[in-house]
Amino acid sequence: MSAHQLTPLATAVAPHLYWITSRAAGTAALVLSSLSVCVGLSIDGRLLRGRGPDLRVAHEALSLATLAALLLHGLALLGDGFLHPSLFELAVPFVGRYRTLWTSAGIVAFWSMLLLGLSYYARARIGPRRWRMLHRFTALAWILGLVHALGEGTDAGQTWFEVMTAIVVLPAIALLAMRWLGAGSQRARARAQQALRTAPAGSELQDRHSGAWNPTT
Repeated sequence: MSAHQLTPLATAVAPHLYWITSRAAGTAALVLSSLSVCVGLSIDGRLLRGRGPDLRVAHEALSLATLAALLLHGLALLGDGFLHPSLFELAVPFVGRYRTLWTSAGIVAFWSMLLLGLSYYARARIGPRRWRMLHRFTALAWILGLVHALGEGTDAGQTWFEVMTAIVVLPAIALLAMRWLGAGSQRARARAQQALRTAPAGSELQDRHSGAWNPTT
């Protein structure tokens, strides 16, 4: 392509460069975060047993890349000539005027991912057990980010975007559902085992009590 042909293209793109950059970064964040959720849920899975250390490194890298993409996604809008948002509007939920609900969902998702993601480096102070419980909320932050992308995203409704979203999101949702269902089954088994352990003592007490008052014995 010649310089003469590039000039009209550059002129057309320049006013929308910040908006395009934000869209690209948002799309990258959606892909990276979905992959991070998949890898994180696979760390203790049976299919990839023994690959925990490698998966943890990949999960950490994907998480940091997601945060970087999200920062670019938001900060690029500061230069957009149409929205003219302030940093305050980009950082605080329910302040901005553009699609307030969907924008606020994205802001809450970002802060949640940032705090929960960086909590990994403070897990020694938080405590491993508390940190694992806290880290589970990352999935909810990811779902909130997905709601933001589908509700406000400029590309939402486009075939290519829907296909790409399905490719990266559906496996994560399936793994998340398996994790939640598995956790529910484990709790049910634990309750059943606890009931079996306490049943003999209770039955023996009931037999003694019944025998003391049964006039036929």
